[in-house]
Amino acid sequence: MYVGITGVGAHLPEREVTTAEVQDGVARAGGIRLPRGLFARLTGIERRRIAGPGEYASTLAVHAARAALAHAELDPLDIDLLLFASASRDMVEPATAHIVQTELGSRAHALDVTNACNSFLNGIDLARSMIIAGRARRALVVTGETPTRVMRSRVDSIEQARRAFAGFTFGDAGAAVVVEPVARGGILDIDTETQSQHWSVGGIPGGGSRHPRGDEHSYFAGDGHRLRGVFEKVGASILDRVRARTGLEHTDYAKILVHQVTLPYLDRFIEVTGVPRDRLEITVTDLGNVASAALGVQLARVAPELKPGDRVLFIGLGGGVSLMTMVWEHS
Repeated sequence: MYVGITGVGAHLPEREVTTAEVQDGVARAGGIRLPRGLFARLTGIERRRIAGPGEYASTLAVHAARAALAHAELDPLDIDLLLFASASRDMVEPATAHIVQTELGSRAHALDVTNACNSFLNGIDLARSMIIAGRARRALVVTGETPTRVMRSRVDSIEQARRAFAGFTFGDAGAAVVVEPVARGGILDIDTETQSQHWSVGGIPGGGSRHPRGDEHSYFAGDGHRLRGVFEKVGASILDRVRARTGLEHTDYAKILVHQVTLPYLDRFIEVTGVPRDRLEITVTDLGNVASAALGVQLARVAPELKPGDRVLFIGLGGGVSLMTMVWEHS
């Protein structure tokens, strides 16, 4: 059975904020002096979108889902599996998938899938697996990312700013894809690499049984340099495995879509892996790090120019730490 992506959608909040505005707000709130233009210079991020009052992870996901369904010329009732695959969610319980489903008017089996910034790719993989297993006929995989809600609004010391810095790269976005059987092509290859011993490098510690309450635990904190070191160490090897299995070189792909944290991080990725820059769809400068929505937003941008037979390589990087690749042939 061939299973592929037949509908793509993305959604961005209307509110746009520059990185200079983010830095000025943080500096004013904490009374700490920061060199002018520091955040933009270190990240290469010029601006990002931020969800407004009354906009939630589910809100962004619903808008993207409607776009994906329209692209596939489907009705919500045509879906029998709905996966909300996201690092962000509306609440701890119930699953945000149920909120999305209610808004869409679907009746599908609905559940959440979460694995940091690899959530969306994991969701597509799970949808494909359930279709192949005969447990679903047609799936809708959605993500709604609102990581700016866990970005510190103030820092009181340079050390606190260093720990919180990864959070200042965030932007908000939603994405969605329809996954179903296709006549040819589809998802050709999937690979994963998990290095769980590095789970403590970064994350949001609050909301679980370790730290159920307390504002201090509700902000993203981490060591970006250590995280990048892990990705550099194992990132090239997973691409070597993909090349060995598929026989495809970087130049055989119409597009290579990779999770984007900062522009220097992306530049280093290109240097380490040898991926041609002209195959990338660079979104980080205008949108920041939109967590698991990054690959979906990139796909929605390039989809209009893809032709049947074009192949796309997805490369996901997520806290935990996990790497994931997917090769998809447009049918």
